[in-house]
Amino acid sequence: MKIVSWNCNGAFRKKFELVSNIDADIYVIQECEDPSEVNQVNFQHWSANHLWIGDSKNKGLGIFTKPNIDLKKLDWSNCFRDHSVKYFLPCTVNNSFQLLGVWTHRNNSPNFGYMGQFWKYLQTNLDKFQEIIIAGDFNSNAIWDQWDRWWNHTDVINILEETNIKSLYHLSTGEKQGEESTPTFYLQKNEEKPYHIDYFFVSPSFQKPTEFKIGKREDWIEISDHVPLIFEK
Repeated sequence: MKIVSWNCNGAFRKKFELVSNIDADIYVIQECEDPSEVNQVNFQHWSANHLWIGDSKNKGLGIFTKPNIDLKKLDWSNCFRDHSVKYFLPCTVNNSFQLLGVWTHRNNSPNFGYMGQFWKYLQTNLDKFQEIIIAGDFNSNAIWDQWDRWWNHTDVINILEETNIKSLYHLSTGEKQGEESTPTFYLQKNEEKPYHIDYFFVSPSFQKPTEFKIGKREDWIEISDHVPLIFEK
């Protein structure tokens, strides 16, 4: 099974055919529009088997699969102490493993933006994790850790690793968090502003993939400030 995670930078209906050339079974797409609101026959056909969440019909988080895949949304909490967190989209795939799509936000929080949102999500839902793949745009890296926070990027990585959930990129490269040599995002599409902020975190049974790679900037920069991450097991 091949899974792609990609922040499409909006207007996915105009870009889906390009990413579909990867021929994945599952696509976790950030910043995509609500497929049910798109009056475009070829996109409607391609996106027929999907889950989607968002506050605006123009920009949210979607999971798209081939027709033969059984996708079921999980009823996990998107709240922490009466505060909503976003965006997190949990589901099961063929009743065999869990998939959590992620696109973290500042969410109008002065303290718990981006990775802080995921930290809150873990407080509520970590005990539900079984065999799981977590994929998405976390807008986070260890280089932005702050000494007086208890929910830094590194803290969250440690929480995951305590349950044997690890980053595929770091397993495959041996690089340390915060020392990534391959970017996944180019701020304002600028080659001089590269960051690694997109991840696959996976349970032990997925930690030896058949393939794991990151798309090349030159192939994607015309249509997005992110490149896709591709995982195959």
